[in-house]
Amino acid sequence: MNYSLNSTFLLTVLLFIGLFFFLKASSKDRTTTIEISTEKAQIDALNIICNWLKLRGWYQIGGNIDQKILIFKGQVIASNSLAIFLSILGGLGSCSLGLVIKQIYPNLNWWPILLGIIGGPISGIIYSKKSQREETFEFRLLDTLDKSTKLRLRAHRDELISLEKELQDTLKFKSDGSLFKTPI
Repeated sequence: MNYSLNSTFLLTVLLFIGLFFFLKASSKDRTTTIEISTEKAQIDALNIICNWLKLRGWYQIGGNIDQKILIFKGQVIASNSLAIFLSILGGLGSCSLGLVIKQIYPNLNWWPILLGIIGGPISGIIYSKKSQREETFEFRLLDTLDKSTKLRLRAHRDELISLEKELQDTLKFKSDGSLFKTPI
């Protein structure tokens, strides 16, 4: 086996490792807690947020009046376009690995290239299965000394970003903007 085949095989394996970690990260739990405040009255702010959640498919499963907590539950679905994209990447990566294996072991003929038939659908199926789950959206009303309403929200990061973007004008949120900052 020559040097170029070794390096090509190594790069192909690294691509598979990257695909594996991308699949793992796409189904990772991204539950985040933030605190926001608004000048709206408490009941108005709660009604606006509850109606917004119901419009997005969330339903209330409980709460605690003493602790001032409301809990909503919703089903997160997988992105079909991302599943197709990952299937294509998995298929191309598997075919590439098959080509490298065929070059290393020429007596296998073209059988290793059939890895693409297996690798493509497996990537899409893994993503679809792992990213579909039930999520909770929990918010707590915090006590304040002034007339403003302060909420502690705990939910998936993407839902909190959507809430902040869509209800910013209605509720005139004041937050630290940490949702829009990357951790890198």
